[in-house]
Amino acid sequence: MQFKLILLFLFTGLYLTAQTHVDSIINKLNNPHLNEVLVVAHRGDWRNFPENSIEAIESAVKMGVDIVEINIQRTKDGHLILMHDKTLDRTTTGKGRVEDWTLDSIKTLKLKNGCAIKTKHVVPTLEEALLHAKDKIMINLDKADRYFDEVYLLLEKTGTAHQIIMKGKKSPDEVKKQFGKYLDKVIYMPIVDLDQKSASVKMDDFVNSLHPVAFELLFAKSNSQAPQQMKQKLAGKSLIWYNTLWDTLAGGRDDDMALKDPDKSYGYLIEQLGARIIQTDRPEMLLDYLKRKGWR
Repeated sequence: MQFKLILLFLFTGLYLTAQTHVDSIINKLNNPHLNEVLVVAHRGDWRNFPENSIEAIESAVKMGVDIVEINIQRTKDGHLILMHDKTLDRTTTGKGRVEDWTLDSIKTLKLKNGCAIKTKHVVPTLEEALLHAKDKIMINLDKADRYFDEVYLLLEKTGTAHQIIMKGKKSPDEVKKQFGKYLDKVIYMPIVDLDQKSASVKMDDFVNSLHPVAFELLFAKSNSQAPQQMKQKLAGKSLIWYNTLWDTLAGGRDDDMALKDPDKSYGYLIEQLGARIIQTDRPEMLLDYLKRKGWR
C-alpha cells in the first residue's frame, strides 16, 4: 500500500507540473513587480532548426524558453501555416506566393535552415504547432491579426487560447474594436515606438483603458532619454519587453553587442531600462547569461 501511495504521489506531481508550466509563465507575466527575466525565441530556435518549424519550437521548449514567436500566412485553400514571408522562396524549396499554393502542395516542400540549405523538415500548419506547444510554452503570434477570427477558432479547437500573446501598434480604440471579444482570453501587448512624440500619451491611454500586462518598447537612438522615463512610468503597472534582434530596436544594444559584452546589451536593458521580457535570436546565450546573473 505504501509503495502504491508513493507511485500515486509521483505521478500526480508529474501531472501537475506538466499542467501548470504555462500557468506559471502567465503568473509571471501578470506580476508587474517581477524580479526575473522572461526569454522569447524569435521564430523559434532557428540557429539549430529551420525557423517556424515544429523542431525550432521544440528546441526552444527544451532550452527553457518562456515564449516562442511564430509567424502566420494563409494558403490558397484557406489553411493557416507557419511562415514569415509572403513567398516560399527564402525558407522552403518552393517558389512563389504562399496564397497561390494549396496546403497539400506546400506539404511536399522541405524547409531550409538559416544557411539556406534544404533540410528534412516540412512546413507545419498553425494547428499542428499549437497542439505541439500545448501546455509547454507561451506563443506570440505575429502576422495573425489579419485573420484573427479564423485563428481563434483553432485556438478554441486546440485549447491553447490562454497561451497566446498578440502585439501591435494599434491605438486602444482600434484594439478594442478588433480584439474586444478576445481580450479576456488572449494576452494583448501594445508596441510603442519611443522615438515618436506621441509615445507617452499612447502609453497612458493603454494603461488607463486596457491595463496591459506588458509593453513592447522600441527606440533607435542610443542617447534617448525616453526609455528611462518609461521605466519610471510603467513601474508597478506593466512589464517591459525589449527586442535585441538588431541594432535599431533597442538603441544598439542587440545580440551582436551581447556577443562581445552581454552586460552592455542584456545587462543594460535589464538593470537600467527595466526589461523583464527580452526577445532574442540567441536564446541559449541569453538564458546562460541570465542564470549567471541570477535573473532566472
